[in-house]
Amino acid sequence: MEQGNMKKNKWKWAFIVLVLLNVSVLLIIAVLIFWPVEQTKVPTTEHQTTQESSEFIIRTTKKNLNELINAYMYEYLKNSKHKYSVSLEEDVQLVGELPVFSTTVPVSIRFEPLVQDNGDVVLKQKSITLGLLELPNKKVMEYMSKHLPVPQWVTINPDEEEIYVAVTQMDIKSNFHVSVEHMDLDANNLSFKLKVPYETLGIETFLQK
Repeated sequence: MEQGNMKKNKWKWAFIVLVLLNVSVLLIIAVLIFWPVEQTKVPTTEHQTTQESSEFIIRTTKKNLNELINAYMYEYLKNSKHKYSVSLEEDVQLVGELPVFSTTVPVSIRFEPLVQDNGDVVLKQKSITLGLLELPNKKVMEYMSKHLPVPQWVTINPDEEEIYVAVTQMDIKSNFHVSVEHMDLDANNLSFKLKVPYETLGIETFLQK
């Protein structure tokens, strides 16, 4: 009898410890997500180019752009434990995992792309799914801004529930300047403006003569 009672007590205490651990993890996740973050600064909306240049309009498809974006993201994150991808369908979907201690929580966010007058893009949040947790969208984006690695020209703005993609501030080795001209995902009609400085082609001296 005593041995039976001892086994029951061991299982009882083991169950209580397991419940306490689960509750502790949930509380820690909640604290991390709801902890306030510093105000994010959206990049300036103007990109000045003083060099003489020529402009070209390049048209592409969602498939081609999607492959390019994910190839860039793979290269950017290859030495990181973070993994996420972008899918261009009727809207822009970001799928990945947010780190929480020794584990990760799956996250899926849908955005509406809005082309700005200067050629940048604002991704306006439409919906967010964070695992099985039901949390305010702003708080999820605050957590993303703290823990999701992004290039310097990408800014997560929790207050506006959007991501500002400063395409015009991308650092391109060729010294070309890129801006978004048109983005209609429903019609699969995407175009970009490519500005090629004459100096890049080594013809600045010729033009000045």
